[in-house]
Amino acid sequence: MAMRGGDRRILTTHVGSLPRDAVLSDLLIRQERGEAIDRAALDAAIARAVDAVVAGQIEAGIDIINDGEQPRVGFQTYVPQRMQGFAGESRRSRPADYLAFPEFARRAVTRFGARSKVANAPMAVGEIVYTDLAPAIAECDVFDRATSGREGRFVDRFMTAASPGIVATTMQNAHYDSHEAYVFALARELAKEYRLIVDRGYVLQIDAPDLAMERSMMFQDKPLAEFLAATEIHVAALNAALDGIPLERVRLHCCWGNWEGPHVHDVPLADILPVVLRAKVGALSLEFANPRHQHEYAALKRMPLPERMRLLPGVIDSTTNYVEHPEVVANRICEAVAAVGDRERVIAGCDCGFGTFTGYEFVAPDVVWAKLRALKEGAELATRRLWG
Repeated sequence: MAMRGGDRRILTTHVGSLPRDAVLSDLLIRQERGEAIDRAALDAAIARAVDAVVAGQIEAGIDIINDGEQPRVGFQTYVPQRMQGFAGESRRSRPADYLAFPEFARRAVTRFGARSKVANAPMAVGEIVYTDLAPAIAECDVFDRATSGREGRFVDRFMTAASPGIVATTMQNAHYDSHEAYVFALARELAKEYRLIVDRGYVLQIDAPDLAMERSMMFQDKPLAEFLAATEIHVAALNAALDGIPLERVRLHCCWGNWEGPHVHDVPLADILPVVLRAKVGALSLEFANPRHQHEYAALKRMPLPERMRLLPGVIDSTTNYVEHPEVVANRICEAVAAVGDRERVIAGCDCGFGTFTGYEFVAPDVVWAKLRALKEGAELATRRLWG
């Protein structure tokens, strides 16, 4: 089954994570810390949350929906809870933003209360092995139950999974002989989760901010060429993990880091696009709504997407509580269509997730839903302009 696009209208989706309620957030954070929790209470909280976000997406008019990553403590930090070989604590580099703007950094660290691990996630201390897919299967089961009986009220379903590269840069390597060996070991094991997601009938979204964001993090003090060489390894490993999966059932999300900050050290899209386009995927999700990357369509005009590839442009900012006017959304969608040259290859989305880590949400939940409704309204306006 191919990835569904709009042959008569602009479809809508989002990037994956949605805000979690207070009860679920508390349980997920405590579980990550290793505290004893009531597993039945957590399962019940997950089921309620997934049902709520499915209903919310449908009510907002989102066409391609997911489970909001409600069962996961973080978009990539869920991995150590599912795979063996992780322990201890990583010491992740702070983004270049935090070093260049110390006053911004001081305010940023006090902005959130209890939250999941971001810079201090576990590290790889042994052979990485995905021995039990039960947690991934359980997540699929909960999502299936939440969408059962709601068929026809959405166009398609997707589920996210972390890229080998973002896992390698977040959960640092203290076992393998090289970064490349670690990334390919992760690819070998993550392939099991990727295959499960596709076999369950979902579109697989690979979350790979490493292909852009790590320029201002792990590689902030390295030459651009060294960063690009690492992204080539990351894409090669991802392609190995995706081997045998139809590319039309895979979409790739690439971003510059989901925080409200200066972002002056972000690598230009033009620098990374040649590498990103080597990924064996059927769609590419990129940021275009925030003030730092609204101009990046120019890179797509100079280096067009392959004809097999759709574009999921971010037309909603995921870090500000401004609700975009539908006319603004429509303008952004039409600009994306002009860059791609084909209205049927554009699916309107968001810059990034709204709940990438538990307890680390920049946008208030009620504003998130208003933004998704604006996304739908803007897509309807764009449809009228593009189809008449």
